[in-house]
Amino acid sequence: MRTKDNSSPEMRIADNADRSRVLPAGFLLGGLGVLAFSFSLPANKLAVAGIDAFTVTALRAALAGLLALAYLLVVRASVPGRGDLAALVCSGLGVVVGFPLFSSLALERIDSATAAVILGLLPALTATFAALLAGERLPWLFWAATGAGAVVLIAYLLWASPSGLSGFALGWGHLWMFLATVSAGFGYAVGGTVAKRIGGAQSISWSLVLLMPLSIPVAVVALIGGTVTLTTSVVAGMVYITVISQFLGFFAWYGGLARGGIARIGQLQQIQPLLTIVWSALILGERPDAWIYLVGIVLGLLVWIAQRARLRTTDVSPNTGDTSPSPRVEVALRH
Repeated sequence: MRTKDNSSPEMRIADNADRSRVLPAGFLLGGLGVLAFSFSLPANKLAVAGIDAFTVTALRAALAGLLALAYLLVVRASVPGRGDLAALVCSGLGVVVGFPLFSSLALERIDSATAAVILGLLPALTATFAALLAGERLPWLFWAATGAGAVVLIAYLLWASPSGLSGFALGWGHLWMFLATVSAGFGYAVGGTVAKRIGGAQSISWSLVLLMPLSIPVAVVALIGGTVTLTTSVVAGMVYITVISQFLGFFAWYGGLARGGIARIGQLQQIQPLLTIVWSALILGERPDAWIYLVGIVLGLLVWIAQRARLRTTDVSPNTGDTSPSPRVEVALRH
């Protein structure tokens, strides 16, 4: 049953004024977050040119963990509950270990532009894991758009492969990147449940810190036995994916969600694959075929349709008809 709005005209005017002030800030911060993440794959490509994938992953986790520890000490964060700690470890296995490792393995075999197109499935995969893990029921349009996006992506990758299905070496790069995207989707879905209680910045920070007993020793061993050839570009790529991609980029992104709402700001993420393709051409000199831009646009459109279908079921309360942001926005509001 729809409840009556008893707020006065003055209160509604004040609310609209507040929204007019925070929405531009939300788009600005959200845009900065997307911009920061759009450089991640090209930067990772630079890093793996001189450091093997396993060493990149261990170093990235260990160094970002030290930054996260410093942040938690500065803000005097409280230690999460035992149940939250277990979820944060699982989330970290997805976004701190799985995604960096699999994407680095992929970028040793494929260009970052192709990897960016595959990563375009991330919002849909995150929603899929949310449905599976949290019992969220998603409409048929979501599944139809998600399935169509997967079909378009697979068809393009098979068409672009010189050997089609027999292009096994190229296929491994695609497989690693798909596993990276699945890992990130799983990590976001699990970590999001904890972030509703402790905030998005603390969620990623605690995941990094909890994995430090593993990441630091592995990083030391990897440096001793791994392949490391340091150049200016390799170091620059490593610094970027550690400081920005794994840590600071989340601050702008969650700040944008807090001010503008997930229904509006979340849609900015659909332009990330196309931005990455552009940076790959400018920074790395990659020259993907023209079809990859069309595939990126089509995939982004299908993911947008899926996200809109999902938001229509989560942002509107079935009892009150309230269209205020869903509890997912609290991931950012508590930051």
